Amino acid sequence: MQKGRILIVDDEKSILDMLKLVLKNEGFISIETCTHGKDTLKLINSNTYDLIILDIMLPDISGYDILPQIRKVSNVPIFFISARSSDLDKLKGFAYGCDDYITKPFNPLEVVARIKVQLGRYLSTNKIQVQEELIDFGRFKVDLKSAELTVAGEVVACSGLIYSLLAFFCKNPNRVFTKEQLYYQVWGDDIQFDENTVMVHIRKLREKIEGNPSNPQYLKTVRGIGYKMVSEEVVRP
Repeated sequence: MQKGRILIVDDEKSILDMLKLVLKNEGFISIETCTHGKDTLKLINSNTYDLIILDIMLPDISGYDILPQIRKVSNVPIFFISARSSDLDKLKGFAYGCDDYITKPFNPLEVVARIKVQLGRYLSTNKIQVQEELIDFGRFKVDLKSAELTVAGEVVACSGLIYSLLAFFCKNPNRVFTKEQLYYQVWGDDIQFDENTVMVHIRKLREKIEGNPSNPQYLKTVRGIGYKMVSEEVVRP
């Protein structure tokens, strides 16, 4: 079984079906597809992906316009896919910030090989190696197995939502999330998004883990985007 959650965006259903089939045959189990740019942006704002394949020529919004929106909230590897195959088109794609450029028609097995390389690098860079499901940030520790938070050596009680928010951040260190992404990840996508609810719980979480909640060292605000849990100070047990 291959790890990683993949989103494929293309308005050609045959391409979506082919890539999804080949990826499943290679052991990938978490694969989502989309055919329109606006729907893609909704998915990006409410889900976390580990790799995205993005068609440039979509019916409503260009992939060139979508990629910068993704980069505001994630450093996930992005592959452009396009029938445009000139060197100039490829250079333009990389200038926009894609990690790879695939031209149509393509060999699906070659695409899967590229995915494995990029995905492996991304997951190894962004994950924390955890022993016995214990994440140690120095000042505070999170035991994922017992759902317990310890701060400065003392067990600290948390509500279910506060703990869920903390665990989500700890499992995704150094990744920036918007308020809307956090809301749908923690509260669920069947509840209407409430920005104030996220802000209140961020403040409460900081009061739990930070020495000075007004000057947080761990749960950082990324101005104009959202929040991230920095892992530079993480001590591997």
